[in-house]
Amino acid sequence: MRVVVADDAVLIREGLVRLLEEFGCEVVATVGTGDELVSAVAAHRPDVSVVDVRMPPTFTDEGLRAAVAARKEVPGAPVLILSQYVEVSYADDLLADARGGVGYLLKDRVVDVEEFMAGLRGVASGGTVFDPQVISQLMVRRRRDDPVALLTPREREVLALMAEGRSNPAIGRHLVVSEGAVEKHIRSIFAKLGLYADDADQHRRVLAVLAFLRS
Repeated sequence: MRVVVADDAVLIREGLVRLLEEFGCEVVATVGTGDELVSAVAAHRPDVSVVDVRMPPTFTDEGLRAAVAARKEVPGAPVLILSQYVEVSYADDLLADARGGVGYLLKDRVVDVEEFMAGLRGVASGGTVFDPQVISQLMVRRRRDDPVALLTPREREVLALMAEGRSNPAIGRHLVVSEGAVEKHIRSIFAKLGLYADDADQHRRVLAVLAFLRS
């Protein structure tokens, strides 16, 4: 897996590089500014980029804005935001193209390296992985005409866990229900969101999560 790492903090950046290389990834570029991120994604076409939110010059939301710009430059370029902060406005923009390959994790809540790497691989393969706190912030401004409002509370719970990047068995374990029950809920979610069998299940799964996060 070819990775670009964007973080202005040298120690964090180098720590990520060592971790990624330990798991067999090839880090094709490390950058410390948003402009450098866009250039690196355009030049290297990585499988995924790991991006901090706050970078020079203002240390506000340059990383997120650069990630949005990079996905415009290279449509669908997979991006995993790894930050201490939740910035909802540009997180919306990151989801606006209705493509997969996006994730947003909070640094201080990543406690399992294997889980982080699984999330990174999921984003690289076109999936989604979002921290529950990020999901909560995104849900604050739900639209009145939101099709997700048609879902039952349990279906919304299942969809939120899908947005975290959890597999059907993991969702079943979390909710203490069978995998068959999870699959039944997911089929109902697809139907209520108008995602029919013409699309592959994995594609419908991504579209359902994006509808949820953008609602």
